[in-house]
Amino acid sequence: MAKRRITPERREQRKKLLEMLQEAGINDVSGVQDLFKEMVSTVLENGLEAEMEDELGYSKYDYRNKETDNSRNGYSEKTIKTSLGDMDISVPRDRKGHFEPQIIKKQQTTLSGDIEEKILSMYAKGMTTGDIESHIREIYGIEVSDSTISRVTDKILPVVKEWQSRPLENIYAVVFMDAIHFHVRSEGQIVKKAVYIAIGIQMDGIKDVLGMWIGENESAKFWLSVMNGIKNRGTEDILIACVDGLTGFTSAIEAVFPKTEIQQCIIHQIRNTTRFVSYKDIKALMADLKNVYAAVDEQTALYELDTFDGRWGNKYPKIALSWKANWANLSTYFKYPQEVRKLIYTTNAIEGFNRQLRKVTKSKSVFPTDDSLLKMLYLAMMDITKKWTGRRQDWGQIHSQLQIFFGDRLE
Repeated sequence: MAKRRITPERREQRKKLLEMLQEAGINDVSGVQDLFKEMVSTVLENGLEAEMEDELGYSKYDYRNKETDNSRNGYSEKTIKTSLGDMDISVPRDRKGHFEPQIIKKQQTTLSGDIEEKILSMYAKGMTTGDIESHIREIYGIEVSDSTISRVTDKILPVVKEWQSRPLENIYAVVFMDAIHFHVRSEGQIVKKAVYIAIGIQMDGIKDVLGMWIGENESAKFWLSVMNGIKNRGTEDILIACVDGLTGFTSAIEAVFPKTEIQQCIIHQIRNTTRFVSYKDIKALMADLKNVYAAVDEQTALYELDTFDGRWGNKYPKIALSWKANWANLSTYFKYPQEVRKLIYTTNAIEGFNRQLRKVTKSKSVFPTDDSLLKMLYLAMMDITKKWTGRRQDWGQIHSQLQIFFGDRLE
């Protein structure tokens, strides 16, 4: 096991922190929490003092610069409920009662930002409103209703709209596209809706969710509107698009980005064509099929496909027929070296993302509105993509290869 490395700066910080705790006589977690509460209350009180100073126009003891007939009038004590427990703070008062504090408002009894942040965090992880209510009650000792949770999470909708229309990169190396389905209540009925998702890899290797769009069902026509939306947000070129085998999908992409190379997902093709293969045949058939998609080049792959058809064609004629019919888009990856092949021959990058979204939304069998679905997906997406902090380790090799294959479009 690799030994954990601590930088000299971090070691010095720890030393100072331990000295501070020792001076304060703190030697357990409870003491640390009390100290942190004291620090937070001090920050709040300092902020309130600054607000009072701004209100009156002079600092606490600087009477010479006083230009108002109003003045300070002591303090009132206030108890605020926080995730750290009850916190007592001193709120400054003015003699005329004009002071309206903003950090902690006059009627405020909780750190609302703290509570709202907790609600959004729990909502992003797929917790039910009942679970959220229970947790808030335990943490803060206060009751929150379904309508309160809805009001808090609704605040995210303008942010979602802004995110959906933000400018995109001028060019993407690869864009993965797929759709997942959810049940939404619409006009008194429960309907199945498709959420269209596009994940792009920028030319610097950074991965980004380009958008999530809700439609009635998955169709090439809707994908066309998605592609137009991506172009309208500033994207002029996509080198390679990785998609499933939806009929008309390729035409929708080519209508907007005619130079984009299409790679149909091999895994989707395998699933779709081997769905009805007998259990006793599946192992041998999959081994022969692997000779096709794992071939060293396209010529070898076509030879293996003919061999596969000769062996299995009588029993399962539709498999080879489907591979041959879709070969133009299934075989795109053969022209590239291994590093690029690994990146594009499946839509695993987006399917992994979709699995995480399903995990978050599994507690919701039916969403009351499109907006309720969209805000949960957005919050979940923000939570998931926090871990997307870097590029692939082999991106240097991939980028070099792309520069050779698409040099005229990357100038």
